[in-house]
Amino acid sequence: MSTSIFRGFGSYIPEIEVTNDDFNSNQFYDEHKNKLADEPALIARKFQKITGIQKRRYAEEHMLTSHMGIQAAEIAIKKSGLNKEGIDHIIVAHNFGDIDYGDHQSVIMPSLAAKIKQGIGIRNPKAVAYDLIFGCPGWVQGVIQAHSFILSGMASNALIVGCEMLSRVLDPHDRDSMIFSDGAAACVLSREEESGSSGILSLSAVSHSEEETDYLFCGVSNKPGDSKTKYIKMKGRKIYEYALSQVPLAMKDAFDKSGRSIADLKKIFIHQANEKMDEAIVERFYSLYGIDQVPENIMPMSIHELGNSSVATVPTLIDLVLQGKIENHQISDGDLVLIASVGAGMNINAITYQF
Repeated sequence: MSTSIFRGFGSYIPEIEVTNDDFNSNQFYDEHKNKLADEPALIARKFQKITGIQKRRYAEEHMLTSHMGIQAAEIAIKKSGLNKEGIDHIIVAHNFGDIDYGDHQSVIMPSLAAKIKQGIGIRNPKAVAYDLIFGCPGWVQGVIQAHSFILSGMASNALIVGCEMLSRVLDPHDRDSMIFSDGAAACVLSREEESGSSGILSLSAVSHSEEETDYLFCGVSNKPGDSKTKYIKMKGRKIYEYALSQVPLAMKDAFDKSGRSIADLKKIFIHQANEKMDEAIVERFYSLYGIDQVPENIMPMSIHELGNSSVATVPTLIDLVLQGKIENHQISDGDLVLIASVGAGMNINAITYQF
C-alpha cells in the first residue's frame, strides 16, 4: 500500500529584519479613518503583547515572490536527493503574486509555478506547474492535493512551494500591518510503497464562505484621503473567534482519522498567525480529548522572530525544526505530528503525518 512522504524541505528567510521599534514613526488610523489616540510606540508594545511578534523579515528590493520560491525549492530538491527532472507536479501557493518594490500591483501571469519551474531549470514538459490560491493554508492544501495525485497514480514526486511578499501589500497606517512578513518554503512529497506507518496518515479540509469570506480582504488605506490603492485587511476579532471555534474541530477530525492515540502526538505545526491565538487553539484541541494540560514543547513557534509570512509559515517552521534551529524542539524518525492552518476564505486544513 502506498502513501506520501516528505523527502526534503527548504526555506528562504529574507535578510531585512524589521523590529517593532521600526513602526514608531508610523501614524495609525482605525478602519473608520480616525487617528488612534495612542502613540505608535505604545501601539507597538500592545501589539507585541497580544501577538508575540517582536521582529519580522522583509525581502530585499531586488527580490520577487517567485525569486524567494526558487531559493526555497532548490534547497528542498537538493535535500530530497531526487533528480529535479523526476518531479511531475509543481504546486505553488501564494496570494498576491509577484509585486515590484514600490508598487502594489500583483502579477500572476505567467503563474509563479511556471516562473519557479523555469528558475530551477526543470525542462520536463510533463512536470505540470500551477498556482494555488487558498489563503494562508495554501501550502498545506498543496500538500493535500499532491498527496491525492500520488495516491491516484497521477504523480510520483511533487514540489510544493509556499511563498509570499506581504510587505508590499501593507497599509502603513493600519496597526495590523505589523503582523505580516515575507518568506518562502518548499517540500518534495513522494510516493512511498509499503511504507509501514510513516507518511501522511489522514487529513481534513473545510471552507466557510458565508460571512467568513469577508474576514480577510483587500481594502483601501485607513489614512483619510487614500481611496484607490488596495491593501491586505483583516477583521481581527472575527478571525480570532472563528479560529478558536473551528480550527480545533478540523484538527481533531484529521487526527481521529489517523486512528492514533492523542498521547502519541509529538508536535503540532500550526500557522504562525498570532501567538495567543495559536496557544488557545491548541488548548481547545486538547480539551476536545478531555485533556486540560497541553503537553510541554508540543507547539514550536517562529512568529516571534519571523512574523506571519502567510503560506510560508508552516513549511518554514517544519524546516527550522528539522534543522534543529528552534530551541527545545526536535523531530525523530517515528514521531507523529499534526500540521494545521487557517486563513482567508475562510479555509482550514490539517494533516496527520508520521516521520
